[in-house]
Amino acid sequence: MDSTDVSLLCFPNLNSSCRRLPQPLSETALLYTLLASVSLLTVTLNLLVVISISHFRQLHTPTNTLLLSLAVSDLMVGLLVMPIEGLRHVETCWLLGEVMCALAPYVSLCLVSASVGSMVLVSIDRYVAICNPLLYATKITLNRVKTCICICWACCLLYNGWLLMGHLRQPDRFNSCHGECVVVISQISGTVDLFITFVGPCTVMVVLYMRVFIVAISQQRVIRLQTAATTVTLAPTAKRSERKAARTLGIVIAVFLMCFCPFYSPSLAGKETSNSVSYFAVLYWIMLINSCLNPLIYALFYPWFRKAIKLIITLKILQPHSQQDRIL
Repeated sequence: MDSTDVSLLCFPNLNSSCRRLPQPLSETALLYTLLASVSLLTVTLNLLVVISISHFRQLHTPTNTLLLSLAVSDLMVGLLVMPIEGLRHVETCWLLGEVMCALAPYVSLCLVSASVGSMVLVSIDRYVAICNPLLYATKITLNRVKTCICICWACCLLYNGWLLMGHLRQPDRFNSCHGECVVVISQISGTVDLFITFVGPCTVMVVLYMRVFIVAISQQRVIRLQTAATTVTLAPTAKRSERKAARTLGIVIAVFLMCFCPFYSPSLAGKETSNSVSYFAVLYWIMLINSCLNPLIYALFYPWFRKAIKLIITLKILQPHSQQDRIL
């Protein structure tokens, strides 16, 4: 084997090493720059959401606590999942060893599942706020929301442990050479995952949002029909903010569907899900991009987020009693 062939091996000292796919240096540099930028943007935007909701006491509401859970999961996707997947796809080799080969897919799927679970909880929160506003304060309390978030994350850890049980026990069982980390989810497990992680949550979110949309429209008609000025002085403001939050939720759901549908297309077609197929990287990164788009939606539609960003960037949050600043 000449020096050129050796340089194309993932591990030159091992005869059983996988071969790298040769890529021009310029293309490699461009890919690293692009993927690092996406990862950095995802971390930065979600970190701003986390700091905003955690710091300002006025934002310590049940709804924002759910958004905090969503931002934490998306932040971890940008901090852990995106760099690892970027390294794998640019280098075309798995260089992180067997232990990381076992843990990386598990952590990735747990974080993605937690993100989906948080979106479902947000849709339920908005449904109660719009459809049962008088009961919202008694039904949706901060402690109950925190309990639901803990249950959601625990279920994600247990469920994905079951889904990847075989891979966690023997991460190299589908590898053909050193330098691979092949994850294969069988057709049966993939079908179960399709309904639990995609079809089920999508159905819940879409049904609840359609109900919210119908109720919001009917509320608008009632407000327009009211003629007494004293009757509409205070009520429309609260209802308008709730409807705006519901509209934002609808956009989040639409973006979620666009990002997740391609990834689950093999399961929809009744095929095994494997990260060794050529198109997997594209489908997987489309799904990961959802973690970057969520905070961008907040920035566009939530004035409190834009105001909080200004206070964070200008370091005014370091001033005494800044937690008491009015954000809403």
